[in-house]
Amino acid sequence: MKTIVLAGGSGFLGRSLAPFLSARGYRVLVLSRSPQAYGAEAESLQWDGRSPGSWCDALDGASAVINLTGRSVNCRYTAKNRREILDSRLNSVRVLGEAIARSRRPPAVLVQASSLAIYGDAGEEVCDEQAAPGSGFGAEVCLQWEAAVNSLNLPHTRTTVLRIGFALGRDGGALQTLAGLTNWFLGGSTGRGNQYVSWIHIADLNDMFKAAIEDNAMKGAYNATGPEPVTNREFMRQLRSVVGRPWSPPVPSLAVKVGAFLMRTEASLALTGRRSVPARFLEHGFRFQFPELRPALADLL
Repeated sequence: MKTIVLAGGSGFLGRSLAPFLSARGYRVLVLSRSPQAYGAEAESLQWDGRSPGSWCDALDGASAVINLTGRSVNCRYTAKNRREILDSRLNSVRVLGEAIARSRRPPAVLVQASSLAIYGDAGEEVCDEQAAPGSGFGAEVCLQWEAAVNSLNLPHTRTTVLRIGFALGRDGGALQTLAGLTNWFLGGSTGRGNQYVSWIHIADLNDMFKAAIEDNAMKGAYNATGPEPVTNREFMRQLRSVVGRPWSPPVPSLAVKVGAFLMRTEASLALTGRRSVPARFLEHGFRFQFPELRPALADLL
């Protein structure tokens, strides 16, 4: 069986991707700080995300390495948390690069996660992969993250970066929180409501990872998002419609900031956005299962 090494695979995206790849005939090895039982879907190996270990042997002869490692950005941006967010990403790239470089039979491809946050709070601008980077903490993290990937010297390993949007899934992620609030008649738009949400159904995101593994023409950075970003106002309207709730008043920016403080997170995660499109995936002929928001939400909720 072809082997996929999935670093940081115990989070929301990894828990969806591991069984998806396993069902398609791959042997999946998950690198995790807290190894767990995956049954027939995957095997779990211990790693700390920053130093070599016995896990390095798993990379030898692997078909691909997928790196999803990184401390969650759903937190307050204290100096300590900012440092951990950045270091967790840079350290995992560095140590995986070292392990790949030392492999007798290097993996064919490294698929590295990044984020659409690289474009900052872009307003109405349509951001394809050629768009200029934005400003702010999220953009700076992504710039350093991708620079670390691009600096790797891996002559026998193709490198692809997926800039991931707002992934919609059943078993985790922010959609479940938003749906719960909407069920309690708290599903109004956030702030001004004109910030864009670049969303993607988790099934399409899994297909994008598979394409990045199997399509040898895929190199460089790709926006891993759906083809139809919508404003926050429209996203919440569609969400209310799917869960059967009436109009709800918008949540003022000040209330969002107070709520974010109480929930120990950052208001900017809800109040900013970008209008990103998957131009390079479309050029490759990628076919979306869920190109439109309402069918995607109906399928998941």
